[in-house]
Amino acid sequence: MAPLTRLLVLILLLTGCSAPDGDAGTTEERTIGDRTYRLYRPASLPDGPAPLVVMLHGGAGSGRQAQETYGWDALADREGVLVAYPDGLNRAWAVSGECCGAPGRDGVDDVAFITAVVADVPGADPARVYATGISNGGMLAYRLACDTHGVFAAIGPVAATRTGDCPAPDPISVLHIHGDADRTIPYDGSDGKRDVVIEGPPIPELHAQWQARDDCAPPSVTVDGSVTRSIADCASGRRAGLITVAGAGHQWPGSAAKPGAELLLDLDPPSSALDATAELWAFFSST
Repeated sequence: MAPLTRLLVLILLLTGCSAPDGDAGTTEERTIGDRTYRLYRPASLPDGPAPLVVMLHGGAGSGRQAQETYGWDALADREGVLVAYPDGLNRAWAVSGECCGAPGRDGVDDVAFITAVVADVPGADPARVYATGISNGGMLAYRLACDTHGVFAAIGPVAATRTGDCPAPDPISVLHIHGDADRTIPYDGSDGKRDVVIEGPPIPELHAQWQARDDCAPPSVTVDGSVTRSIADCASGRRAGLITVAGAGHQWPGSAAKPGAELLLDLDPPSSALDATAELWAFFSST
């Protein structure tokens, strides 16, 4: 098995495939040209345009897998949120010339695809559109922040980094969630211990770059057990936040554990110290 294929299989096992959390709404499979995405609509939405969260799967994942794993449907039912789950080509997203997989090598324009997804969702409030994702999907969330203008109100990368150039992004609210024991995208920016090296700055440095871009005040730092939150208020009502989970690896905090796969393949167990989905929505809805 090729090194990249091994990494993608590992990440798919790591993210897991649990049963859908939400069962009150409906899921529609939609197409844009030859690309696909899933749209979850709660059974009841408030009158008028609704907020939209775009959930970007990790490498080897899919829109269906992301829908079944990270708990966004259940949150959408509670909060009245539309959720889009796009599919990467060959289960990966292009975020640079080196990453990831065939889409990266072939120069697939995933930024244009995700922008088209946002425009295609009926009933979405253009002022309340948010993007989140894990690993390769979180890297695409950073590319959306770097390469789009006025499309997203905030992004929330998880276990990810920023790759490629980002010389003059629009100011945008960012909440980054990362475990300090991540071996695939290390917190300190060093080379990962998986088969594919993903280059990016140390996570605190990346956070500081967005603080500067957003013209933020000094952050408020709180520690709650293994969870450290550094949240800064910024110009024009924006915010920049970094949540560090001590001892956590390359996972979505709060997702279901898979002990068998973790033991067999030396995978990182998900942290139970934080519900990343609830944390991200609290951040998005307050920006």
